Amino acid sequence: MPKMKTKSSAKKRFKVTATGKVLAAQAGKRHGMIKRTRKFIRNARGTTELSPQDAKIVKSYMPYDR
Repeated sequence: MPKMKTKSSAKKRFKVTATGKVLAAQAGKRHGMIKRTRKFIRNARGTTELSPQDAKIVKSYMPYDR
């Protein structure tokens, strides 16, 4: 049986924790930061945990990263 391929875009954007949760960068911080509130910018630092529905899709992209 040949090895399954990992999606390169997924391995660059997501990280799977030891407990199986999927972490991703916060969305909405690429441009247009002047119109964002200070509270939004503060709360959007770092990474966030994906919802279970989205995490299931991302895990299918990375078969060996579980």
